Amino acid sequence: MTAQTRRRHLILASQSPARLGLLRQAGLAPEVIVSGVDEDAVTAPTPAELALALAEAKAGVVAARPEVLRAQALVVGCDSVLDIDGQALGKPADAEEATARWKAMRGRAGTLQTGHCVYDTVTGRHASATASTVVRFGEPSDAEIAAYVASGEPLHVAGAFTLDGRSAPFIDGIDGDHGTVIGISLPLLRRLLAELGVGITDLWDRSAAADDGQTG
Repeated sequence: MTAQTRRRHLILASQSPARLGLLRQAGLAPEVIVSGVDEDAVTAPTPAELALALAEAKAGVVAARPEVLRAQALVVGCDSVLDIDGQALGKPADAEEATARWKAMRGRAGTLQTGHCVYDTVTGRHASATASTVVRFGEPSDAEIAAYVASGEPLHVAGAFTLDGRSAPFIDGIDGDHGTVIGISLPLLRRLLAELGVGITDLWDRSAAADDGQTG
């Protein structure tokens, strides 16, 4: 890759701290710009297609902003939905729905679908795909479900659960990439960037790597 590619500005079109955390752990330092897309207005025939449509909508809206175009940015959009019996489950509307959701999910398995879209504002091209990971739910008691819902966490995440938060003890296991469940599949992101002619290592935050190598 050229020096120009290494200087490309990376933008995450999501307010998810979990997605941002995964990208930072992978050596990336994206700017966060929330798209403001009305998720309820986006529809698709299947949960996988819905996750992809939402990701493309979020990345597309942010990529079209004049300041983003001027920055010659790469814009990453993601969105996740839980697929159970072909039904797409996003964030629960309230505590009552979160409680009912967990009581219906326990002891079962669902597929977390996470749509990914990368827009290159220099070329106008984009690459997108959906990553799927099966999640096997444990059997928390009614009291455990009530305590989890009272924490407020399930109201802010797709499927009303997280793999890296308070609900982790209630997840028996997964089949697939854990990043898909947390919010972004790094292997899929690498492949999408490669489709656009960008190497993920050229986007590493070199200053952070230098700081990590310092000793006190």
